[in-house]
Amino acid sequence: MAEHEQRNARNPAVVHNPSKQRFEINVDGKLSVLEYTFKNHRLFLMHTEAPPDLQSQGLGTELAHAALEYARQNELTVVAICPFVQEYVSSHPEYQSFVTTSVA
Repeated sequence: MAEHEQRNARNPAVVHNPSKQRFEINVDGKLSVLEYTFKNHRLFLMHTEAPPDLQSQGLGTELAHAALEYARQNELTVVAICPFVQEYVSSHPEYQSFVTTSVA
């Protein structure tokens, strides 16, 4: 799959873009992102954003899922700074064992 492959909103392709420290979905040239920082084997999920006309289409959910699966596969601890990700994790107990909201 191409790094910036475009899909429609019904079939979004999440791309991990480590050079920009984010997960991305490109829908018709419009980018939705989940930005992160990485330090000491911890993935800090900072901010989720989608263009206004693509909000409420599940793209943030797809981004959160992809980031959390990436963390699980790489045995990383996640620090959920982003309120959207915090809400996602609260309703998905399968991630709660390796996610925290504490930066300490």
